[in-house]
Amino acid sequence: MKKILLTLACCPSFLWAQMNPIAFQEYDLDNGLHVILHEDHSTPIVAVSVSYHVGSKNEDPSRTGFAHFFEHLLFEGSENIGRGEYMKLIQDNGGVLNANTSFDRTFYYEILPSNQLELGLWMEAERMLHAKIDQIGVDTQREVVKEELRERNENTPYGSIMNEVFEHAFVEHPYRWTPGGSPEYINQASLEEFMDFYKTFYVPNNACISIAGDIDPAQAKIWIEKYFGSIEKGVHRIPRPTVVEPEKFVEVRDTVYDNIQLPAVVQAYHGPAQGTKEAYAVEMMSMVLSQGSSSRLQKNVVDKQQKAVFAGAFPMPTEDPGLLLMFGIANMGVEVLDLEESMNIEVKKMTEELISIEEFEKLQNQIENDFVSGNASMAGIAESLSDYYLYYKGETNLVNTELERYLKVSREDILAAAKKYLRVENRVTLHYLPKTDKE
Repeated sequence: MKKILLTLACCPSFLWAQMNPIAFQEYDLDNGLHVILHEDHSTPIVAVSVSYHVGSKNEDPSRTGFAHFFEHLLFEGSENIGRGEYMKLIQDNGGVLNANTSFDRTFYYEILPSNQLELGLWMEAERMLHAKIDQIGVDTQREVVKEELRERNENTPYGSIMNEVFEHAFVEHPYRWTPGGSPEYINQASLEEFMDFYKTFYVPNNACISIAGDIDPAQAKIWIEKYFGSIEKGVHRIPRPTVVEPEKFVEVRDTVYDNIQLPAVVQAYHGPAQGTKEAYAVEMMSMVLSQGSSSRLQKNVVDKQQKAVFAGAFPMPTEDPGLLLMFGIANMGVEVLDLEESMNIEVKKMTEELISIEEFEKLQNQIENDFVSGNASMAGIAESLSDYYLYYKGETNLVNTELERYLKVSREDILAAAKKYLRVENRVTLHYLPKTDKE
């Protein structure tokens, strides 16, 4: 009994998650729209979100950037919402809204007072049913998107890293371009092409609506049917790339010159698709390397050796096998090769020995806390429910059980994942240098 009590005392977050599961209902409309409802009356707010299973991965290689472009374009308005009025309507009713695009999906959401649930549903239905896609809107958002990409890639230090890493790491898979895409292709695209993209991907059978907060589920279902039920199922085939990136046998190395002050080392290791046991092990491995002040990269490379002002590692969450990124910014006067060597030493240690029991226990506590805090808001719950459904092929209840998958990963599993993926021939190494060094 004493042993049991001790074990329980060490896992307060896990116990909290077990005792406070996130209750939800889910079902499909006749048109294929998947609906998830979570009722929580703790605060008088509601999060309304719609995810479309389309990201940069689904784009034509000669028309990259479409998914991200639509993230902007679909705020232009609709047949019943005037141009520029979409955001104003939400804000005037006490809400906030936003959207984001990834390699695999596009996510829109509003956070509203709970008495404005119907407004949020109507506006998302307007977006899905008859968004304003015309030449004026396209031309307007072309300039907005081009300026955003210019600011991110040219005017932000290290802003081109993601583009460079994925372009170097992938040869065949569409992850070789990032969601931002190419402004050149957006310029070249016709209005008809944008309309075709909308009709292909922004359809109920390619979407999931997730609602979390102070709702009456029965009333919510009535409104969902009212606003979404009559939207016709898409008739176009939805492209789902099946390309498998070939295994790597030689390290890719290159030098990139950027508008920066301090050199950097960027390394990207090919890794497993999210949701697999190996993916959990890789994520936990990255946390050992870089999460917190006592992590290995921080403690050894930044604090002790003072080779870097920052060093970290994180996996990119992707539906298909993706990348584990490592990133270090050199300290003043430190050569990039010296920084790379220090980072490599920490990587090598991960492949040669089990992490300590102390590190492992700390890691489990971090994961439990992160899991609980990630679902602490209505917006977080709505997004989690939606992502689990889309990314994990209908496994929505992972919102309650995924923590168990993490806690089943052993020290031995982490070592095995490190040996498999942290290989020199499995990585891209980029040296980021100031443009002045090139001159």
